[in-house]
Amino acid sequence: MSLRMGLGPVMAFAALFSLAPISHAQPKVAVISLQKAVFDTAEIKKANAEMEARYKPRADRLREMQQQIASISQRLQQGGGQLTPTAEQELQAQGQRLQKEAQRNQDDLQTDVQSDRQEILGKASQRMTEIVKKLAEEKGADLVVEQQAILYFKPAMDITADATAAYDKAYPVAAAPVGK
Repeated sequence: MSLRMGLGPVMAFAALFSLAPISHAQPKVAVISLQKAVFDTAEIKKANAEMEARYKPRADRLREMQQQIASISQRLQQGGGQLTPTAEQELQAQGQRLQKEAQRNQDDLQTDVQSDRQEILGKASQRMTEIVKKLAEEKGADLVVEQQAILYFKPAMDITADATAAYDKAYPVAAAPVGK
């Protein structure tokens, strides 16, 4: 019995001593620009192009309204003594109506674009987080840190391009149909 009791502390010391080099090993760190990795994916590039196409008619209409407002304002300034008071009031009322409508349209457009953007980026960010975890495991990285918070790092530690490539491989974008 005393032999076991004597070996217990020795075994514990040996176990701790054998683990000491492991605990003092330098962790392997990888660096990523998560925003760049996400924005460089084919999925985000395609979604951006689709959003631009979807919202272009509304943005064009808004520009037309702003041009009409500028034209009315110019007519009011240039027609100082040439317009009748009634004509001047009508132009002012028309300009105010257009201005209110343009502001509503701009607010609606911004809200819709922001909502779509948040939905798309939220989904892509979740996917990218999973990709980064897998990539870190494959590369044996113990820690992945955001590039923006670092003053210096070796370029070999940067996994941004690898993350984008892995994302594009995991979530391929279907090619646009010919003729569109």
